[in-house]
Amino acid sequence: MSEASSPAPAAAPVPAAAPTSAEAPASAPAATESAISNASLYVGELDPSVTEAILFELFNMVGPVASIRVCRDAITRRSLGYAYVNFHNRADGERALDMLNYTLIKDKECRIMWSQRDPALRRSSKGNVFIKNLDATIDNKALHDTFAAFGDILSCKVVTDQQGVSRGFGFVHYETEEAALQAIKNVNGMLLNDTKVFVGLHISRAEREAHMEEARANFTNVYVKDLDADVDADELKALFEKYGEITSVYMPAHDDGTPRGFGFINFADHEAARTAVKELHESEFKGKKLYVSRAQKKTEREKELRVQYEQTKMEKLSKFQGGNLYIKNFDETMDDDMLRQEFAPYGTITSARVMRDDKGASLGFGFVCYSAPAEATTAIAEMNGRMVGKKP
Repeated sequence: MSEASSPAPAAAPVPAAAPTSAEAPASAPAATESAISNASLYVGELDPSVTEAILFELFNMVGPVASIRVCRDAITRRSLGYAYVNFHNRADGERALDMLNYTLIKDKECRIMWSQRDPALRRSSKGNVFIKNLDATIDNKALHDTFAAFGDILSCKVVTDQQGVSRGFGFVHYETEEAALQAIKNVNGMLLNDTKVFVGLHISRAEREAHMEEARANFTNVYVKDLDADVDADELKALFEKYGEITSVYMPAHDDGTPRGFGFINFADHEAARTAVKELHESEFKGKKLYVSRAQKKTEREKELRVQYEQTKMEKLSKFQGGNLYIKNFDETMDDDMLRQEFAPYGTITSARVMRDDKGASLGFGFVCYSAPAEATTAIAEMNGRMVGKKP
């Protein structure tokens, strides 16, 4: 499902157990599971303190409620911030959606939409619109009011950070693709709260990644860095144009106009760009070794750096797992070199450290890391409980 739709699984079925205080009165006519599944609402953006009883009091004013379930963490039982409200008939659900959507519950605007049982439809991009460059004052209700004129909306959401501040983009999921196309035609490029917005069809993560893979495989834009300070755009173009037709050269500069030492060269075709990278990477130009590669977007570079960081971290953890020892209860005169010396007979030590407070005084414990777990095991057997100085 798209980002605008419910993050939760399908609607909660009517409990088989006896009704609770949050369910419809026992005298209410029984409803079939099929009927209730067609009249089930997803209620999101809830404060963690909102309970079934609070929701029952609000929604039962609209029509008889069959059941309510606030979804909770299986272990902590803390609310996950969303719930399902099941009515006996769809007409009551429609009325609740119309009357209560974006109502304040515990000082937070709730977001209501029809619960979608079919996971394929929840994940579908059909009829889903992406909006960016939104003014910070536009919330879920304002976005809904803006786009409701073009068709029936299944869900609508402005994406926010952990503090609830708008991140400047959102999603509107229409019942039909025709409505989505009308919204794009009429709102794209328009001003919302004096800010020009972009409106387009939502592209799923899988589709975006597939497109990025294709772009990476057929790149035409080349990045070069470690340029000499005297190199200008004309010289850079002359260096690269021997490999093919160049459509543009860009060299960022400092405020005083001096080059920043890197640039971008865009070729007319991929093969020329690929050859330029192959031939010029790590070549020397004006006494400096160049770094030449495919140009990347900032988000792509950040993603690669995150992956590299995680890989490095896991490699270190794997390398030192079982080889890192915790040592305590040693004399306050012990320093890093003394600690290393005491444990050196049992293997190759990669690091030894006595932990100290902000004034430099020993805290009485430290760590010794061996290159292999077997060495650490030997050190434990030999050193645990041994007298070092005046302490064991």
